[in-house]
Amino acid sequence: MHERHQGLGSSAGGLDRRRFLTRSALLAAGAWIGDRGLRGAGQAATAQQPPATLEGKDPGIVVLSQNPLCAETPAHLLDDAVTPASRMFVRHNGVAPIGADPAKWTLQLAGEAVERSVGLSLAELRETFEVHTLQLQLECGGNGRSEFQPAASGNQWTTGAIGCPRWTGVRLRDVLARAGVRDDAVYVGYYGTDTHLNGDPRAVPISRGFPIEKAMQAETMLAWAMNDEPLATVHGGPLRLVAGGFPGSASGKWVSRLVVRDRIHDGPKMTGMSYKVPCKPVAPGSTVEPSDMCIIESMPVKSLITSPRSGLVQRPGRPLDVRGHAWAGERAVASMACSIDFGQTWSPCELDPPVNRLAWQHWRTRIDPPGPGYYEIWARATDDAGDAQPMVVPGWNPRGYLNNACHRIALRVRA
Repeated sequence: MHERHQGLGSSAGGLDRRRFLTRSALLAAGAWIGDRGLRGAGQAATAQQPPATLEGKDPGIVVLSQNPLCAETPAHLLDDAVTPASRMFVRHNGVAPIGADPAKWTLQLAGEAVERSVGLSLAELRETFEVHTLQLQLECGGNGRSEFQPAASGNQWTTGAIGCPRWTGVRLRDVLARAGVRDDAVYVGYYGTDTHLNGDPRAVPISRGFPIEKAMQAETMLAWAMNDEPLATVHGGPLRLVAGGFPGSASGKWVSRLVVRDRIHDGPKMTGMSYKVPCKPVAPGSTVEPSDMCIIESMPVKSLITSPRSGLVQRPGRPLDVRGHAWAGERAVASMACSIDFGQTWSPCELDPPVNRLAWQHWRTRIDPPGPGYYEIWARATDDAGDAQPMVVPGWNPRGYLNNACHRIALRVRA
């Protein structure tokens, strides 16, 4: 089994600090960054409006790619305690299926480490197994990629590839039991009905998964509903996996087949460099061999300021309510703190427990800027193992994964 991987310290800190201070100077001069805070400022001018395939989405959603479809949600639009479908990020690897009929949907269970192959309709899943509803966080492994220097290839996510809706479905472990999981089971892999961007119907765009221990957790689900509504195609309907706390790519969409493997799954985007980070820290810009990369499992501790919106201008003498969410992969968040003096001092925030394991946690505080001027509000979460968010972009890696640097927003106080 691979160990938990979090952001690793690197010499990128100085570069990132200079870049951040440059942005701060621009903000102070009046070049205010609105929706996207201090991250991804260079992309704001080229943000596209949602295409027809994102009908029903909030108009503030930012489309990063249309082929495959990828879109993120600005931080101030993620203020809801439960992420609505209209504000849930989108990450496709291929082309989503069109016109899938839930009444005809079938899930196949197979693999080297099951006693028997089994086929189940969606109706059988609903009627045969105990149904559960849980609020579970999903975050793209590349969330925050736009801050890495040197730049990493891939969609240049800022902060918005995170959401925590309510999911309704059945426990994966209950379904796997129908096929009889053998003692030599190591991994569960998925296959969906999306098609490859090259148009070849035989090509598989992505087939990832997670260790059998993750599959057996009570929170790992096969879901057919999100926020009490049938799961939309854009989010993997009619049936998807939800493995909260792991990178979103482990939660396969449009799932039609599951394989229980006696080895680490070797489907597309499980091998090579995808969804992996260097097993040991490397210098920024290094060439890393695939054999020196380790699979990402639990995501690192992280937080987001959802109110106020970055760029707020207010009068002096008025305390400001600040709030947001925090999460820590498979761990829990133990404490939250905010700073308005560039990390010199930190003040504790109120922190709520999760509504269930692997849900994000809400936090709040009130700040009182000492007088007119330019400020930045920084947020930092610490998990229950004592790991805290770094103040600069952590461990550079070739694919730009696991950026959990403190979220920062801009504030000006003037008479």
